[in-house]
Amino acid sequence: MKNKGKLLALPGFLWLTIFFLVPMLFVVMLSFLKRGIYGQIVYEFTLANYARFFESLYVQIFIETLLVSVGTTIICLLLGYPLAYMITRLDRKWQNLWLLLVMIPFWINFLVRSYAWVIILRTQGLVNTVLQSLGLIDQPLTLLYTPGAVLLGMVYALLPFIILPIYVSLEQLDRKKLEAAYDLGATPAKTFWHITLPLTMPGVVSGCILVFVSSLGMFVVPDVMGGAKSSLFGNVIQNQFLSARDWPFGSALSMVIVLFSIIMIYLYYRATKMQEKQEGRG
Repeated sequence: MKNKGKLLALPGFLWLTIFFLVPMLFVVMLSFLKRGIYGQIVYEFTLANYARFFESLYVQIFIETLLVSVGTTIICLLLGYPLAYMITRLDRKWQNLWLLLVMIPFWINFLVRSYAWVIILRTQGLVNTVLQSLGLIDQPLTLLYTPGAVLLGMVYALLPFIILPIYVSLEQLDRKKLEAAYDLGATPAKTFWHITLPLTMPGVVSGCILVFVSSLGMFVVPDVMGGAKSSLFGNVIQNQFLSARDWPFGSALSMVIVLFSIIMIYLYYRATKMQEKQEGRG
């Protein structure tokens, strides 16, 4: 049985090795090389690409990206948890319908969805047209190419990544503990804060990490909905590869995000292990 299990896992392992680990090794290698005068790769070892990250411009952009990522994560959590909670309270057939609605955006090209928001938010777009027709505004509002538009696009793109893990945690919740709390006189609010929320924290944390890590490297939404007014870390990396032709520096910036993401995942892993030990002792 063990050999059969290894054989079944072999195709997935080979796929990840060829299309993830090997390209990642190339990126790591490039990050320690130099860029030539005409954009070619010079095979000389250097740490200058990583040292360049600590220049004030790139540190400032990285901090702004962290703030946007934190804001995106908080908004997704505030929107996603109530929706996931509501879905678990429905009948099974309605749960399946709502889960289908949550996953439908994954079936549509991400770039198409981003440009759909451009049509909605532009000066002559849907929002401004409706507001003007209702007489609520005289002049079109500047909704597109703003930090708010970028944040809206990020939340829209990443909201399903937090709904699904929270939904799974809520589905696995032991209902007997909730019934015991009600029998002991606990109000719904106290039951939620002291039982439901703590027991579903693994789903909350995993969803937050998914959203936060994904938003760190996001470049499509800031490029399409932010324009020249918004430049996040993902856009800087994109420009290094496509415009500046500085692949070594772009690789170094990519590795910064990868290392930061690994640290976040490791902290989550340690926190989960500590929680399991405490529950085991209890």
